[in-house]
Amino acid sequence: MSARDDIFAGIRRSLGVTGREATRISAVAHRLSTRPVGVVPARGQGDPDMRLKTFMEEAQRVSASVVTLSAPDAVPAEVARLLAESSLQPQIRMGQDARLARLDWAAAGLSVAVGPSRGDDATGVSHAFAGVAETGSLVVLSGPDNPATLSYLPDNHIVLLSTADLHADLESVWKELRAATGGTLPRTINVITGPSRSADIEQTLLLGAHGPRRLHILVTP
Repeated sequence: MSARDDIFAGIRRSLGVTGREATRISAVAHRLSTRPVGVVPARGQGDPDMRLKTFMEEAQRVSASVVTLSAPDAVPAEVARLLAESSLQPQIRMGQDARLARLDWAAAGLSVAVGPSRGDDATGVSHAFAGVAETGSLVVLSGPDNPATLSYLPDNHIVLLSTADLHADLESVWKELRAATGGTLPRTINVITGPSRSADIEQTLLLGAHGPRRLHILVTP
């Protein structure tokens, strides 16, 4: 028996149940099948323009920068501009996401490395699965397309978000994720709200404590 089994066995003993009671099994099955939705804030609701406005306001409120672009093809030039503006080398690391791979990075003068970060990359580029308007958050799925290390190791994280993937609330994102994956979720789902931050020491806010110091969001059609 594993430690996990020991813990659950202790909980069942304290409740006086075995875990095999028909009523308990039925209750769990019903909840999983119906997936009841709790109270959803109204803040992120509205038409697509209102959702985008709310998303940008909330993302900027937590120290992320947000730029809207006219087309995905404009992404490489905007990334090159951001790096030059911050006096960073024109080098990026990204995963195998097909949406990133088909962009002309070389034409913007950018050098591209593909694969997980080893911790020596200044700038990582990812494509978000979704955005959450009510909190200005990004939802990034782990895997070869967008390695989780790109969300943690580089000092600068640039994330692309398609307007079609911008949802009002996190509950809507979970619904979309279940539909897209058939219920088989990726190993890691990162919900990113602004750059990494901590105020553990004397309540002084420090950016980049456990991840990127800067988060740049590029919103495309």
